[in-house]
Amino acid sequence: MRIYTRTGDKGETGLFGGERVSKAHLRLQAYGSLDELNSVIGILRLKVSEGTGVREALKRIQRDLFVLGGVLATPADQIHKLDAKGSMSVWSTKEMERDIDRLAALAPPMHAFVLPGGEEGAAFAHWARTVCRRAEREIVSLCAEEDVKPEVLIYINRLSDWLFALSRAENAVRGMPDLEWKPE
Repeated sequence: MRIYTRTGDKGETGLFGGERVSKAHLRLQAYGSLDELNSVIGILRLKVSEGTGVREALKRIQRDLFVLGGVLATPADQIHKLDAKGSMSVWSTKEMERDIDRLAALAPPMHAFVLPGGEEGAAFAHWARTVCRRAEREIVSLCAEEDVKPEVLIYINRLSDWLFALSRAENAVRGMPDLEWKPE
């Protein structure tokens, strides 16, 4: 398989099912942000400590983001073809919520807003969270224009919460207090 196809040289790309759209299309912005998030999570996997026990979960999330990107690359009238491939399985939000609770229990209770930063793993988790939130906003914009499976937005919303819980857990297991925001 060649890396280059030359089919996008005029600013268009093909969606699953064959439709061609501008590379500035909301759909591409949304799944492009998922691709960026996937890359940041790849770096995060290198930076997290063993103490939070999330390396396997991060691999799962990377696979899930690839699946969700495929969903976003598929127009609503073609989604049945993707469903037929049986590739729609992602980490359930209930399981993710249980892991959010587990991660939150590793950190002390919050008493103020938390500024991004701290230990390296925490800083990268915050970065991933902000990219995740941007992807969420872009998916919301896409949902206003086209039908998108609601599970995509739910997963991304919960993932940003999970990344926040991870950032706090990373700081806690490494003995670094969160940097709290306080008005001057």
